Amino acid sequence: MISVPLNKPLLEVKNLLVKIAGVQKSFTAVDNISFNIYPGEICGIVGESGCGKSLTALSIPGLLPPAASAEGSVFFKDRDLLGLSEAQLCGIRGKEISMIFQEPLTSLNPLMKIGRQITEVLEIHGEKKDRRQNRLAAVNLMQKLGLENPARTADSYPFMLSGGMCQRVMIALAMICGPDLLIADEPTTALDLDTQNQILALLREINSAGTTILFISHDLEVIRSICSRVLVMYAGKIVEEGSVDEVFNRPAHEYTGALLGALVEKNQRGEKLKVIPGKVPSIEEDRSKGCPFMPRCNRAIDVCGDEFPPGIKINKNHSSRCVLAANLQDSGRPEK
Repeated sequence: MISVPLNKPLLEVKNLLVKIAGVQKSFTAVDNISFNIYPGEICGIVGESGCGKSLTALSIPGLLPPAASAEGSVFFKDRDLLGLSEAQLCGIRGKEISMIFQEPLTSLNPLMKIGRQITEVLEIHGEKKDRRQNRLAAVNLMQKLGLENPARTADSYPFMLSGGMCQRVMIALAMICGPDLLIADEPTTALDLDTQNQILALLREINSAGTTILFISHDLEVIRSICSRVLVMYAGKIVEEGSVDEVFNRPAHEYTGALLGALVEKNQRGEKLKVIPGKVPSIEEDRSKGCPFMPRCNRAIDVCGDEFPPGIKINKNHSSRCVLAANLQDSGRPEK
């Protein structure tokens, strides 16, 4: 682990622009976003599917698909990752920055035994040379992660394991070299509630041991339970950011308020569920003018269609890019 001052970002993303190449032109999927991740924190990115969360995550270690390209800068330990060669990035991936991908069953190699997939990471980064030592390290880590009979699991293929077991294996793959930054992209999707809680507990333990975590999810309750700070994304833009307490109890963007309003409470049994009308605009639609949430917002005013507003600081831990947020700077919105 590195030693980074707590007030200095471990990761600085500046003016990140991710474009997807089409047949005749490119489309903007992530639109000029900037944010910092600080040492030791768990920072979340939340938003509906199609808002650019995963592309943002994939752009950090240089894992974008061939049709996608990134511009701007992504500084990690004072190195701009977007300016590094593939060979240089390979030396960072898995060792300094690791990623837990969506859908572990499809992310694991179906033709390789679990233990071999984990020890391969050690061999690539030269952490250990002896195969027996590598296997012992993999088995010990799987045991710490709660996998029963880890030696037998190491000799199994992915299809022989449950979804929860495969997710633990993905965490083992990501953690075997003790990275400084762990990017967890929807790590609890499709897991039952009990397994989900176990995975979240594991991530908290990993964070307590010194690993900074960027946690991507569309599940606000999961974000609330594990993150200290959150970025809200919509249509490729960051529309609100701040401490989880501030953003969830005092939302300053209408999109955030709509997301929170759609959460199901126990006392709503038998009531009609609240929904956000419309859908996230696709990257093929023109999203260059005004606030992209305007067509779905029931409080939109004329100025919302003119330009995407600059960030409005609610307080030192909370900012929003909504013209209506200016009303919260002095009066404050009632807690939800």
